[in-house]
Amino acid sequence: MKQVKKVMMVFGTRPEAIKVAPLIKELQKHPQLFEVVICVSGQHKEMLEQVLTLFEIVPDYNLNIMRQGQDLYDITAKILLGMKNILLEVKPDVVLVHGDTTTSVAAALAAFYQQIPVGHIEAGLRTHNIYSPWPEEMNRQLTGRITSYHFAPTALSKQNLMNEGIDETRIIVTGNTVIDALHIVINKIQNNPSLKTDLTYILKTAGYDPDRLSCDTNRRLVLITGHRRENFGEGFENICKAIKHLSSKYPEVDFVYPMHLNPNVRKPIHAIFENTQQQNVFFIEPIEYFSFVYLMEKSYLVLTDSGGIQEEAPGLGKPVLVMRDTTERPEALEAGTVKLVGTNYNKIISELSLLLDDPEHYKKMSHAINPYGDGKASMRIAEQLNKWML
Repeated sequence: MKQVKKVMMVFGTRPEAIKVAPLIKELQKHPQLFEVVICVSGQHKEMLEQVLTLFEIVPDYNLNIMRQGQDLYDITAKILLGMKNILLEVKPDVVLVHGDTTTSVAAALAAFYQQIPVGHIEAGLRTHNIYSPWPEEMNRQLTGRITSYHFAPTALSKQNLMNEGIDETRIIVTGNTVIDALHIVINKIQNNPSLKTDLTYILKTAGYDPDRLSCDTNRRLVLITGHRRENFGEGFENICKAIKHLSSKYPEVDFVYPMHLNPNVRKPIHAIFENTQQQNVFFIEPIEYFSFVYLMEKSYLVLTDSGGIQEEAPGLGKPVLVMRDTTERPEALEAGTVKLVGTNYNKIISELSLLLDDPEHYKKMSHAINPYGDGKASMRIAEQLNKWML
């Protein structure tokens, strides 16, 4: 009788949780093959718990590392030390980490110290600039050197790994699990009228009434997110100034910005929008994943510095303007679903105006094919992991 393999999944941020949730559910469908052990670092706290609740995932271990004012040294050290005894106790056959967070690289290093194989979900993304995005680019490069099993979302990601000398037999192209999560959520929303009502109420409570869009068919929504460290300071000031200008230029467009909890994000918002009376700008409190997907589905376009949204929004036919100078997701650039605008005030205004004013330009971006998969990445990962671990 074949031995059940003990698989430990380690993650710590809200984006990680969203992307690994479908994989956890897929692995749990096959108890004859896998025993799934879930460990969260708590790198994000409230936002992480929201996702766990939504996907009905209960961690077996929680490092609970989040402390106010901590930096990358603190996070890395706490995860590395916290994982030591957990790994000794659980003795997993493989540790799965995701993407490019500090949790990922620290957990992978902890597994390496105990000679436990590491599987890397969303492997092979590269900008080839270790400071952009920072610290994510180096996190994923370091994780890639430790990894035994590479689950690449695209053919380009696979090629990046092979260019670094990774054995092709240890790489599989799976698509991105975020599309799996997106399909799960959209299916639930579309088939549950009471859920739509609940999500509308949640958004109203957070500070934006999506019914404004149905009451005025000419009204459009621009969804904005921002959180990256490299944009702190002048970058976020430029972003806020551009939003202020655009909201005056397009009074018939709603600009909705769920604010990240980081004070470096909120400070320029308060400084630049203090004492303004614009009725079409909504700075709302952070919202959980289902509500965000619901809002994204209702949006006309997305302005963001997020990595994951570059994959999600095109899956809903939404053009994305990326407030970064580089992206580790060049497939989206090549497909035409996203465009880089950095934090350049003039470029944000000109590119967003073009999408709002030119229907043909909008159509070209919104109808481009999403290169990140078909919603079956988790199934491919589970199947290949079983083959590799025979």
